[in-house]
Amino acid sequence: MEGPIRVLVAKPGLDGHDRGAKVIARALRDAGMEVIYTGLRQTPEMIVNAALQEDVRVIGLSILSGAHMAIVPRVLELLAEKQMQDVLVIVGGIIPDGDAGALKKKGVSAVFQPGASLDAIVEFIRQATATATVPAA
Repeated sequence: MEGPIRVLVAKPGLDGHDRGAKVIARALRDAGMEVIYTGLRQTPEMIVNAALQEDVRVIGLSILSGAHMAIVPRVLELLAEKQMQDVLVIVGGIIPDGDAGALKKKGVSAVFQPGASLDAIVEFIRQATATATVPAA
């Protein structure tokens, strides 16, 4: 039997507001997942290296700065370089609808915008990891 789902929660870029990321991390932990929180001001390289070291199944990126269209594709690129395409990437924050669709086309498994429920995030991660889906690159 597998252990708990391991999730890396990261705050990439210069965004200094991490309350939402901490709320998500706590909700995932309370749902029985093992959560690694990287803290503020992480580069894509730092995030992917931490994901590799921690052997996570999911990376959750919390982005409020508007830099999601630069940061997220770089994270996906680095995951591909390290042959980690089986790691699900989810994004939360202030993401316009058009950008959310573009991120999904690039390989993001889900985008959670303001108002998304904690239960919906937990359930998505459980279902996505149970089916062992590999995001399209």
